[in-house]
Amino acid sequence: MSGLSAGEIQANYLAVLARVQQAAERAGRDPASVTLIAVSKTHPASYVLAASAAGAQHFGENRVEEAVGKIPQVAAQSPAPEPVWHMIGHVQSRKGRDVGALFDVVHSLDSLKLARKLAEGVPEGRRLPAYIEVNVSGEASKEGFQLAGWESDAGIVQRFGEELRAIMALERVQPVGLMTMAPIVEDMEAARPIFRSLRLLRDAIQDKTGVHLPGLSMGMTDDFPIAIDEGATVVRVGRAIFGERAPRI
Repeated sequence: MSGLSAGEIQANYLAVLARVQQAAERAGRDPASVTLIAVSKTHPASYVLAASAAGAQHFGENRVEEAVGKIPQVAAQSPAPEPVWHMIGHVQSRKGRDVGALFDVVHSLDSLKLARKLAEGVPEGRRLPAYIEVNVSGEASKEGFQLAGWESDAGIVQRFGEELRAIMALERVQPVGLMTMAPIVEDMEAARPIFRSLRLLRDAIQDKTGVHLPGLSMGMTDDFPIAIDEGATVVRVGRAIFGERAPRI
């Protein structure tokens, strides 16, 4: 697979950033209210540095084994400030400590057990911002708290609220929002109900439990404009910036 040049990566990043800003403006929102994460998983540190040169500040990885080498590589070559690193992939409990120590933000907190493991790795005096991953579509292949059907079952929101309070009681993990992944669809409009469901779930949790969760991490390369229209505060875009994923070795 042929790679992209630094110039191509920078042009791609700026084009995606412009689309993010345009989507926010169409929705009547401040473009600064949406954070663009450049998903660098499977791509080399040189790609991160290229995007960084174009102004990218936030990068997403999904494997500890890959990030543990890439993050120091980038840090050694990046001018200050260093990038903000987001764990966006599924985290096994046994890797929780590593994630807590290595990453600045996690987007895939899917259990109280994992929250406790993450907390064990977070340096003293710090709290790890975490998006709670939820499955509102009911797809069996999706990770996260299983909350499909919450609209018609008040008990689902109540029980989830109790788990959220337990997570928030941890000293070193700070829930800041919800995250979900929409099904892969040909027409991005087909993803709208999932994004809307997440936003409404967030609102219901705040109304019924008092738990404040301002962030919504949702939307990727094929559907992020719709996610922004439905209230996304964070979008995770990889392919449109870095091209197709590099094969794993």
